[in-house]
Amino acid sequence: MDGIDLDYADRGSVRDLQIVASASGHPLSQFVLRTDIAGMPLEWIDYREAARLYHQDQVAYTCGRSIIRLCGGTNARTGERTILDVNSIVATIGHTGNPGNTRHDYVPPLNNQTLFRRDAFLCMYCAQRFPARELSRDHVRPFSQGGKDSWTNVVTACRRCNNLKASRTPEQAHMQLIAVPFTPTYAEYIFLKGRRVLADQMQYLLAHFPRSSPLHARIQRWMA
Repeated sequence: MDGIDLDYADRGSVRDLQIVASASGHPLSQFVLRTDIAGMPLEWIDYREAARLYHQDQVAYTCGRSIIRLCGGTNARTGERTILDVNSIVATIGHTGNPGNTRHDYVPPLNNQTLFRRDAFLCMYCAQRFPARELSRDHVRPFSQGGKDSWTNVVTACRRCNNLKASRTPEQAHMQLIAVPFTPTYAEYIFLKGRRVLADQMQYLLAHFPRSSPLHARIQRWMA
């Protein structure tokens, strides 16, 4: 979807914009995916930040559907009111500090929210899906045996399996992992950070995942 051509010179401060409607029933808490001008995913922003980027002529083009409609002041020359449709994906101009593009050794920060999403809320031992409150972070090789708190040494585990495994390796506990832990790429990490990822945003991000990424299959299973 092309961006709307608005006369920014006749628009007041971005603070003057008022919400008219949340298109397609999306809540105002819905985040917008921001990319660089080459289309590489950068971060999630709220509709206010997206409106500021439009206002400052920083939006090069947009993708996806309109999710929020905002209105500004009335144009003194035409008598028409300024309308801004905020799309689900906006590409911004200029160079960006995307660490996934500039650093080959980039490792995203590890936390339970993104870990559980990486593993599709599945216990990597019993293969059952659980709500986040019933999951925990398990270290495949325990700290007591030299294991580290890193993406490639942690998996999602239900509390029962984690307690059963205790301070042992899976081999020592006679438990088998259903998948090998991996470090997400920057695009994968952006997806994992998303609180409410729309279908068009998900498809856009999937296109930037490595073909061998386990997330392709896990996302399908997660959505089932």
